Amino acid sequence: MLKVKNVIANDDYTLFVELSDGRSGIFDVKPYLEKGVFTQLQDLSYFKQVKPFFCGIVWPNEQDLSADTLAHGLKQVKAA
Repeated sequence: MLKVKNVIANDDYTLFVELSDGRSGIFDVKPYLEKGVFTQLQDLSYFKQVKPFFCGIVWPNEQDLSADTLAHGLKQVKAA
């Protein structure tokens, strides 16, 4: 089962994500910011409170994204 090992929120409403299968990269959250419960993520200080939770990620008020969703939209980056 795919899991999020680490997540770091960036100032441009993207997330750096590390997955359990070894992939890592950038996930753009901007397309979600105008939708339903995700509008609260427009507050950058709140957006930065993201953390891994079970297999995906979650914010304090229970907005969440699954590891599969993150993997599907991940723009992979190579390690230096």
